[in-house]
Amino acid sequence: MTSQRPAGTVKLGHHEISRIGYGAMQLEHVDTATATAVLRRAVELGINHVDTASFYGHTTVNQHIRAALHPYADDLVIVSKVGARRVDTPARLALAQRPEQLREQIHLDLKSLDLDQIPVVNLRRADQGPGLIATGDDVVPLDDQVAELIALRNEGLIGAVGLSNVSTEQVKQAIPAGVVCVQNAYSLLDRSSEEQLQLCAANDITWIPYFPLGSAFDLIPSPTEHPVVRDVATRLGATPAAVCLAWILAHDEQTALIPGTRSVSHLEENVRTADVELGEKDLAELDAVVNA
Repeated sequence: MTSQRPAGTVKLGHHEISRIGYGAMQLEHVDTATATAVLRRAVELGINHVDTASFYGHTTVNQHIRAALHPYADDLVIVSKVGARRVDTPARLALAQRPEQLREQIHLDLKSLDLDQIPVVNLRRADQGPGLIATGDDVVPLDDQVAELIALRNEGLIGAVGLSNVSTEQVKQAIPAGVVCVQNAYSLLDRSSEEQLQLCAANDITWIPYFPLGSAFDLIPSPTEHPVVRDVATRLGATPAAVCLAWILAHDEQTALIPGTRSVSHLEENVRTADVELGEKDLAELDAVVNA
């Protein structure tokens, strides 16, 4: 096992995490043996930041993590997400935004992961897409949700609170609660959350973008097909995906990535992003790329 962290480290609350982490959502669709191979290889490569949620397969992914990595290394930081629940309908997911539902999801995480405390829990708001948008009883004030998470933190069931899919005003509203990270959709092409990123940077809050390479499921375009990205990749002898991820890391030093995959070879490719060195010319060309 290596002690070197891919792309270095960044603070996540009291934890020091690898800037290239691992998003485990795709493990919902594989068997335990495949999931174990990917997760153990991630740890071997120096990754100590794993992102999950109880609603990924109704604890399926959590069970994979437990099978592969328990008992957990002291420096492994497992981050979960609350705000939705798994349902047996074609939609597969329903919102779970009320305080008592957030508490229920955290207890699901604790049990399925076999943990006494979840190091960090992100609250996924549902005021806007992508994904489900809250209506009716699912519309819950942010203050009520954060108060419940603070209570859970005070009880020792979670270590720290993060936010996901939030606006600038919501980040400002939650800063006094001591949020340690924000997860928003963000990529080379989609910089609609740039204001939130800069706010996080100014307040030492870790920025953890999701969909950094787009999303076929949510019809979010991939920046890997952009001609400028492909030109830079050819010049550097790197993959377009690695160039896109490297740009995100270079754009803000308080950023950590959680690219997901169900393949060991793809995992290794993601980690090799750390070896991509973007020069001034590369950065200038990529900075100028905007989503038309």
